[in-house]
Amino acid sequence: MIHSPICDLFGIKYPIFQGGMAWVADASLAAGVSNAGGLGLIAGMNSNGEQLRAEIRKCRELTDKPFGVNVMLMSPFVEEVAQTVIEEKVPIVTTGAGVPGKYMPAWLKAGIKVVPVVASVNFAKRAVRNGACAVVAEGCESGGHIGELTTMAMVPQIVDAVDVPVLAAGGIADGRQAAAAFMLGAQGIQVGTRFLVAKECTISEIYKERILKSKDTDTIVTGRRTGDAVRALKSPFSREFAKQEADLSISEESLQALGTGALRKAAREGDLEHGCFLAGQVASMVKEEQTCAEIIEDLFSGAETALKGASKWIR
Repeated sequence: MIHSPICDLFGIKYPIFQGGMAWVADASLAAGVSNAGGLGLIAGMNSNGEQLRAEIRKCRELTDKPFGVNVMLMSPFVEEVAQTVIEEKVPIVTTGAGVPGKYMPAWLKAGIKVVPVVASVNFAKRAVRNGACAVVAEGCESGGHIGELTTMAMVPQIVDAVDVPVLAAGGIADGRQAAAAFMLGAQGIQVGTRFLVAKECTISEIYKERILKSKDTDTIVTGRRTGDAVRALKSPFSREFAKQEADLSISEESLQALGTGALRKAAREGDLEHGCFLAGQVASMVKEEQTCAEIIEDLFSGAETALKGASKWIR
């Protein structure tokens, strides 16, 4: 069994976080992952303070294991979400899409363990200086908001640059990739795309079907022109966005308006025409719907097999 300092730091059986995916990561999925021995996360991006509070309380009804909240710093509700996690005594917060320095003093004073998702060495160093107890180094293979560096290139550089545990994210869907993350120096992994088809995940069945039927070249990155690059499955929406993004006569404001509500339409309505189906490059490796427990067991048993298999090359 793989047991790393991440397990002890966060009180979990397996060193794995579930990604805090907007319109996806609700109490049902977070509790499913936590009950299976990982760290489940509730997405705070699309919730105001009271909506998030209700989701946190629902999660506590579903699990007595540790769980956390992902605070998306670009959310229009970030101020009330930041306060709600304090009031609800959430033990762990991860952050995305920005620098959490403004909120760190209050969170740390409340005893919250803060784990920013980072996409560069500089960002990782800043997070640690601000009091982060760990960081998630997320490569551009991931779904959703992305940076420019790949997981393989970035993770060892961040491991060498900071003195806190690093979790690797981006491009991890099976045991071989999990093993590679540990070989790069990570002490844990964060997984998003594979959990999209967890039985405890409440997204539309159309979304799940799109993941299960995807091919290796089926993702596209849009939004670089607006400074908000995201990776998603190719779809009528993403192709239209890419077309308009290439047309410099179309303003950034119009592009942002085009994307408004597209995540919800995909995750909650299964709208094939207007939805933005976020997914990582490993979507085509996800072949079946499983419980969170089956996914985590498969990842770590596969990682153990891969790590043992690699030893045959040692002389």
